[in-house]
Amino acid sequence: MSFLIIFARRFVAGEELSEAIPSIKRLNDKGIMTTIDHLGENVTSEEIARAAADSYLEILDIIEREKLNSNVSLKLTQMGLDLGDDFCFSNVERIVEKAYKLNNFVRIDMEGSKYTQRTLDISYRLFEKYGNVGVVIQSMLLRSEDDIKELNKRGIRVRLCKGAYKEPEAIAFQKKEQVNENYIKLMKMLLTEGKYPAIATHDEKIINECKRFVKENKIDSSRFEFQMLYGIRRDLQVSLVKEGYRMRVYVPYGKEWFPYFYRRLRERKENVFFVLRNFFRG
Repeated sequence: MSFLIIFARRFVAGEELSEAIPSIKRLNDKGIMTTIDHLGENVTSEEIARAAADSYLEILDIIEREKLNSNVSLKLTQMGLDLGDDFCFSNVERIVEKAYKLNNFVRIDMEGSKYTQRTLDISYRLFEKYGNVGVVIQSMLLRSEDDIKELNKRGIRVRLCKGAYKEPEAIAFQKKEQVNENYIKLMKMLLTEGKYPAIATHDEKIINECKRFVKENKIDSSRFEFQMLYGIRRDLQVSLVKEGYRMRVYVPYGKEWFPYFYRRLRERKENVFFVLRNFFRG
């Protein structure tokens, strides 16, 4: 437990939103945008799910009041997806509707593969009604190319990541090289055909390929953004901003930091190496 507490202090902005706000302001002062995530997933009651949604309503109010350059990210299992799609939709709709009124944006995170299609279906419904909703696609999944084609056609904003969940060979690439190769392929699809994609990676080879590709294809830096996790490659975050690129940092906070870390460290050894490697970097 002490091991995880030490690491959590580096990669989680605090247990309460009030603890996270100073970190968000410091990032904003450096020209870095943020997306705020109140940690939590797989809730087991409607009461807990509604309370989680209420916390996001508070976050949106504080973003507006404090003039933070931030949007929000959330997980559907925290909003009651395990309790039913219709309940989850109505719960998340409260957040999306408020964000819409405040001219803000809601990113729906992608979880394990058993939730992929349900997450997309709910996202489609919310986007069609409000238009201020984006999703996350994982390059490790074999289905992701088809999903991105559909998302591009609908004009839905995508955050592209590699994926942190352990998935079977039948539905996911198993080798790092395959995941990276697919990431670059999907990244180029999003940059040329997508709506303001978020290139979420700390991999400098992929970042450099993105920079080369947009320059070669005359894609303006205002048409996409890079995204990174809080506490990871802070030096690279700043240097990309200085180069004129848009940067957004994913800022998690909350008391549920233990399952957030433990499950990811348990699921894939690559996650352990990633956290250890970045703990000792800038």
